[in-house]
Amino acid sequence: MRAPIFWDGPSGHPAARLLGPLGALYGRHTAARMDRAGARGPCPVLCVGNFTLGGAGKTPTAIALAALLRELGARPAFLTRGYGGRLSGPVSVDPERHGADETGDEALLLARAGPTVLSRDRPAGARLCAERGADIVVMDDGLQNPSLAKDLAFAVLDAGAGIGNGRTFPAGPLRAPLARQWRHVHGLVLVGDGPKAEPVAEAARARGLPVHRARLVPGGDFSQRRVLAFAGIGRPEKFFASLREAGAEIVATRAFPDHHPYTIRDTDRLAAEARSLGADLVTTAKDHVRLARPFAARVAVLPVRLDFADPAALRAQLGAVLGRFG
Repeated sequence: MRAPIFWDGPSGHPAARLLGPLGALYGRHTAARMDRAGARGPCPVLCVGNFTLGGAGKTPTAIALAALLRELGARPAFLTRGYGGRLSGPVSVDPERHGADETGDEALLLARAGPTVLSRDRPAGARLCAERGADIVVMDDGLQNPSLAKDLAFAVLDAGAGIGNGRTFPAGPLRAPLARQWRHVHGLVLVGDGPKAEPVAEAARARGLPVHRARLVPGGDFSQRRVLAFAGIGRPEKFFASLREAGAEIVATRAFPDHHPYTIRDTDRLAAEARSLGADLVTTAKDHVRLARPFAARVAVLPVRLDFADPAALRAQLGAVLGRFG
């Protein structure tokens, strides 16, 4: 879905006020659900979630955290519910065998970075992770899901978006009132820069929570390349900015809803427009796995990685959790 424009506006917007009572009910229900006790996993569980609906950079954060865990000698496995896919699991994800229609896009990206289990039943998924040799589970999303107890939980926040108008869905982007969500997190991962996120960072520090700053770093060299850039992610403008940072000359952009299932009509239009502009087609890794293979072969991918400003601080926090279970 595309986020309504008023989510990013003042909290007093007429649409936000009209939907406020419904948002209050939704927020209370979600907050009460978050307070429930979850089942203990067979090994430590690290949750990488966010306060709001939409993309915040959870998947690249999960991949970066798993890399730090490996540096500490751990054997992490990813756990995902497979949003957008038809499989319910638990199943080990194989990017050579599974498609995005089965597992969703995020599961395929995670599986390229390490062992990945898809399961709508998170406790069952954690058990399969342990059976496959993991000694820590890195759960992509699920902060608001109480079924599996979290030993360490990070909230990822896109600094460019912040928490929008600060209201709860559908009046705003928050999944539950922010004051109720803080009790369930052990740190904030702030991706990028922007004034909208600073009040949230200050609130984290006031609660004694660490704020881990990070940025998405584009890879590859796109200098001197004319491109038509397209993306179906939470904030496509972030991708377009990264592509410009990589040196590309963007002659056109096309934004689709998050997790958009590309049709033949979509890809035919993109191919025809790129030909007319004399441009190369470029998209995100997350979008690329949702493309049909014949078309995907004609589309370049902008790779990105998440770099932490102070990885030593994160290693210390991760190491403390591993030490408790060592």
